[in-house]
Amino acid sequence: MTENPWISDRLRHIIADLKSAAVAFSGGVDSTLLLALCRDILGPERTLALTLHSELTPAAERERAAEVARLLGVRHMEVPFRALDFPEIVANPPDRCYHCKRVMFGRLLEIARAEGMAVLVHGANVDDLGDYRPGLRAAEELGVRAPFLEAGLTKADIRAISRGLGLPTWDQPSMACLASRVPYGTPLTSEALARIDAAEAYLRETFGLRQVRVRDHFPLARLEVEPEEIHRLAAPEARAAIVRRLRDLGYRYVALDLEGFRSGSLNPPRS
Repeated sequence: MTENPWISDRLRHIIADLKSAAVAFSGGVDSTLLLALCRDILGPERTLALTLHSELTPAAERERAAEVARLLGVRHMEVPFRALDFPEIVANPPDRCYHCKRVMFGRLLEIARAEGMAVLVHGANVDDLGDYRPGLRAAEELGVRAPFLEAGLTKADIRAISRGLGLPTWDQPSMACLASRVPYGTPLTSEALARIDAAEAYLRETFGLRQVRVRDHFPLARLEVEPEEIHRLAAPEARAAIVRRLRDLGYRYVALDLEGFRSGSLNPPRS
């Protein structure tokens, strides 16, 4: 892969200069490409995939990460982590992602160093600079490298390279932690996060949705799906089934957002 025309010399040199790397690995589009490149440029013996499992992680994401790591043939460590033990995360302030990444990257750095890896890397890209991503500041403060950001790659670049390399994640929809479904200022609880995860799993599996968010304004659930899917969920039989299942999970009201899915819809407005 090191001679593959899909990979720029700049990106290849950035990764080669790492010497060895632990990859903060979620199994998503970005971290999968980063892990594959580290494996092939640095060598599998100098590459380690690290996945934190916490209350904030959707069950489907945990399963996907393990499956993709096996497919890539890279050593993979799954790290249990109790995110709700940290009051600054539970409080769910607008900069929650900063506090979350600060403690999570800190834990991954400890493991990376113990395993003899020279650096911890993550899959941030140029598009992340245009979104509300306070977690990027935590990564910078801790010295966690972002090779795609350093090489100037966008999300579209990452998808194109992944497709060219035959990675199964190239067209995978974007993912986010379960806390992103809870309005800022509403304290996070394990019950709420489990409720959101179960509701989204039901909607994905029952209706074959690629992208869905259940925004938790408890006792109201606000459903975001791709605009072209709205009519399916609004059909009488589907609507009745969704209401029934989400009420079983504890919601009293179920609303279908007519604007459709948009990443970070609960983020504060940017000035």
